[in-house]
Amino acid sequence: SKYVWSYLTIMKRFPYWKTIYFDGFAGSGTRDKRANAHLMQQLKITDEEEETYKGAAERVLGLQELGFDFYYFIDKNDTSLNKLKTKLGDRFKDKTIVYRSGDANVQIAELAKALRTKDYAALVFLDPIGMQIDWNSIEELKDTRSDVWILVPTGVIVNRLLDRAGKLEFSDKLQSFFGLPIEEIKTHFYEEKKVQTLFGVEEIITKVSRPIEKISSLYAERMKTIWKHVTDEPLVLKNRNGSPIFHFVFASNNQNAKKIAKQIIHNI
Repeated sequence: SKYVWSYLTIMKRFPYWKTIYFDGFAGSGTRDKRANAHLMQQLKITDEEEETYKGAAERVLGLQELGFDFYYFIDKNDTSLNKLKTKLGDRFKDKTIVYRSGDANVQIAELAKALRTKDYAALVFLDPIGMQIDWNSIEELKDTRSDVWILVPTGVIVNRLLDRAGKLEFSDKLQSFFGLPIEEIKTHFYEEKKVQTLFGVEEIITKVSRPIEKISSLYAERMKTIWKHVTDEPLVLKNRNGSPIFHFVFASNNQNAKKIAKQIIHNI
């Protein structure tokens, strides 16, 4: 909410830009368990980890005096989207709101196309509980007037896919998520060591220390190939035991935008 306020305050100086708020996983404040059902079961995701915060829609729409020209609320689950529409009701009749059902990846591509052809500026908010966002979709936003907040499931899912033995049973998912070949991903998270054993010298694969932080760092580095300014220290969201489960990363082509985001993160 703090960033949205700052964003809209700045954009008032540029009335020729039409502003868009794009929420790729708006839903009703809940998440569709089916989207990652197999992963959830395999990785034993706890109820606490699956439980998410209040949806952003009400907070953004409820800001007084300032607003976007267009609000796009996307969700793959029709039921969740309809619940959101019912929840918001007629309270925001003065806002131009579009509810769109479908895959966020497809909708991001459509947004990017609009940003390239018209005088639009977008604030993009992506907060999936899992790894639904493909890197190919993120790349679509290159060279657009976009500020982006992305919730990266560093500890809750990605770290668990990077198993200690380096078997990487979900290699396809990791590749689509990072946009890197699996062999390159391995170089970031595993080390090969030669160890003398009773049977001679053997190569042992070990997982790097502090892998969750490295996941966040690698994802931020990947985002720097799309946007000029990316937060070096994302907002870390932890469970009740103090273990990081998400990193909230910000990116923009505007240096001042990064400064604002950084200040907000440090004050939380």
